[in-house]
Amino acid sequence: MASTYNPFENAQAQFDKVADMIQLEQDSREFLRQPMRELHFMIPVKMDDGTSKTFRAYRIQHSTARGPAKGGLRFHPHETADTVRALSMWMTWKTAVVDIPLGGGKGGIVCDPRTMSLSEQERLCRGFVRQSFDLLGPNVDVPAPDVMSNGQHMLWMLDEYETIARGHYPGVITGKPVGSGGSLGRTEATGYGVVYIVDDLLKNEDIDIKETTASIQGFGNVGEYAARLYSDLGGTVISVSSYDLADKASYTFRKKTGCNIEELVSIKDNFGCIDKEKAQSLGYELLPGEAWLSEDVDILFPAALENQITPENFSCVSGNVKVIAEAANGPVTPDCDPLIEKRGIHLAPDFLANAGGVTVSYFEQIQCNMNYFWSKEEVLEKLRYTMSKAFSGVYQLSKERGVYLRDAAYMIAIDRVNKAVKQRGWL
Repeated sequence: MASTYNPFENAQAQFDKVADMIQLEQDSREFLRQPMRELHFMIPVKMDDGTSKTFRAYRIQHSTARGPAKGGLRFHPHETADTVRALSMWMTWKTAVVDIPLGGGKGGIVCDPRTMSLSEQERLCRGFVRQSFDLLGPNVDVPAPDVMSNGQHMLWMLDEYETIARGHYPGVITGKPVGSGGSLGRTEATGYGVVYIVDDLLKNEDIDIKETTASIQGFGNVGEYAARLYSDLGGTVISVSSYDLADKASYTFRKKTGCNIEELVSIKDNFGCIDKEKAQSLGYELLPGEAWLSEDVDILFPAALENQITPENFSCVSGNVKVIAEAANGPVTPDCDPLIEKRGIHLAPDFLANAGGVTVSYFEQIQCNMNYFWSKEEVLEKLRYTMSKAFSGVYQLSKERGVYLRDAAYMIAIDRVNKAVKQRGWL
């Protein structure tokens, strides 16, 4: 869905609201509502046909008060500096709310890897590292996969970094393939983390997850694994939306008796696009892309891009919806929050709900530093503990203060970052 909302202005609006609530000092407000450091650059790439193409790219660090900047690198044809700024800011709050010793950063390349060969993608990845090398480092700034980037991209970047640095630095990039410094459980981490939060929320509200239904927007890595775990826990996914590259449009795939997640995974490509002809042959209804939002379900999982739920389309949301779990970054605009709160819908905020990915990225760094890797069971056990502990603190504060879950999460995160800034003597 196209939107004129500016994600960075959204991120600042969310911050400003809570800064007022906790009476944050003016110097801290000015410092924390802007990124500390930005790098905008161009990457020249030799294409397979012999021509050259230049790609715009960004690496932005919002805060390193609590540790090295941490955040993904997304590939998207409509990437903007303001989107990356917002995402870097949300990463600061994300690492703080789950209380891991990292800061917030983000990167983006304006490109569409779906239209590029693997060799062109490799040259682009290596070019990104060459242009941003001075800003990266295992104790400085640590990228990871994000929208339309993956473990292979990260491994090419790691190899380029180590070639330039003339040494082995496996902790400089996370989200690497298993066997090449990656952690077991990293692929599932973000989607699983979202469902861990939803499961804890439902339990606290005395709702049995086995009696709930859900609709999911997006079927990339996050949407897929959220759907898998939610189904494994007994929930029923009624519909899933995905983007169709050929049609340049989104579609919603619905099966009222419940989607077979393994079946849908078997007919999707590497970018989360479900084959609509095959889906229809398997008995799925083909609906417009925005139909996922109006499904009569208990839980909505927006797991695509930012600015997807707005005051303009919120009236489409069923009156039976009890939970909106922000699996994506910034899928709900700030001016829609009061409408959700008024309706009595529980909102699991993005920087808490989708913090599973950065949490296991942190685990990957630890394992790389030790040169000792944990079992998948151990990784997921530690992830569940970390997510549940973070949720418990947010939920308790929400009840104590009588505030929205998003506001409670922000209160905790901003306080932790502000304390680190003050203790360092920066302000």
